[in-house]
Amino acid sequence: MSDAEHPPTVDRPPETPTAPRQESLFANQAFRRVFAAATASMVGTEITFVALPLVAISVLHAGPGEVGLLGVLETIAFLLIGLPAGAWLDRTRRRGVMVVADLARALLLASIPIAWAAGVLSIWQLFAVALLTGVARVFFDVASLSYLPSAVGRDRLVQANSYLQSWDAGATVAGPSIAGYLIQFTAAPIALAIDAATYLWSALCLVGIRVKESPPEVKADRRLLRDVGEGLRFVLRHPLLRPIALQGAGTNLFLMVGITTIPLLFTRIGLSAGDVGMFFTFGGVGILLGSALARRVADRLGYGPSLWLVGLAGAPLCLLVPMVQDGMWQWIASGCWMAVTFRIGMNNVVLVSFRQRVTPDRLLGRMNATMRFLMTGALALGAAVAGLVGHLAGVRVSLWVAAVGLSLVWLPVFFSPLRSMRELPSDTEH
Repeated sequence: MSDAEHPPTVDRPPETPTAPRQESLFANQAFRRVFAAATASMVGTEITFVALPLVAISVLHAGPGEVGLLGVLETIAFLLIGLPAGAWLDRTRRRGVMVVADLARALLLASIPIAWAAGVLSIWQLFAVALLTGVARVFFDVASLSYLPSAVGRDRLVQANSYLQSWDAGATVAGPSIAGYLIQFTAAPIALAIDAATYLWSALCLVGIRVKESPPEVKADRRLLRDVGEGLRFVLRHPLLRPIALQGAGTNLFLMVGITTIPLLFTRIGLSAGDVGMFFTFGGVGILLGSALARRVADRLGYGPSLWLVGLAGAPLCLLVPMVQDGMWQWIASGCWMAVTFRIGMNNVVLVSFRQRVTPDRLLGRMNATMRFLMTGALALGAAVAGLVGHLAGVRVSLWVAAVGLSLVWLPVFFSPLRSMRELPSDTEH
């Protein structure tokens, strides 16, 4: 044999074993059903947001004061019972609570078209439904955030939250449109009947989950007020949760100032209701894109750095929004608003994942309830600030307040340990 038939051997480095490919989250039966339930529940919430006041206006001829009170009743439950609800949820399995909350909302909303068909619908029934569905939403939202780690495991929370927040953003864009078409082609009470069906579907999805939830920690000497206080102290003293709460509350406050002010400003500069809808559609698209790309951005920049780097990059764009005028500036402001909401969508995924990773199971309900309490309170304060500043200094000044605030809300993260954390904390860092 010639030498050509025996090529010389070459030392090769040992092959590095490739990591096993992680299966899709949708291969997880529990997550599939949680996602399907969230899909229905989120769309239902958005339909309710549009259809309930339209029932009051179109069927009962309600005035501005009655419609405003209806909106207050839909959200006030977070402030009234949010904290004790979180403490109570830490004492029980959460999936059953989610099912009961869905069934309650289905029955409450179904009562409206039934009463309408019977000719006995009243504004007081709408007030009661708004308040009680708000109570059910408190329990469902806090329980669902606390249940997710049990369904997917803490190591896949970012991916799971990305899927859920992306759909949440999609529902924010699609839900009002669906409600509008339903009302246009049928009637507002019929839209609420379809809305009730979405909650029934959500409950059925959750009932079929096969994964068993861990039993809650039981202590003989537990007291509700003491548990509420423990949840508040845990959030406000935690080096990661405190800046997350500050950033979230600040974002909600100034976002609400903007959302409240924009329709008023658009009307005064001669833009139409369609222009207002288009502006907010840009915002919904921004949240959708931010939620969908959150994991990629965080993997590239680092989970902590992504929170303030994206905020810093978007700060100048925030300051262009109040310059909105008819013509080209309308589209420039809309594009800048989309950049603002992109950051919000991305932060929703990353910050919720941080929250869930650093909180032990026994405190998840109270942590999420505390966050909801602070952030819902910020929404109420933002609406009040918008009204006060708009009345005293003008609506464009109010929009400048929103823009400056939104350009600075990343600072609590920058001045915290989150600033340099490139990865999510491990489960041992609770």
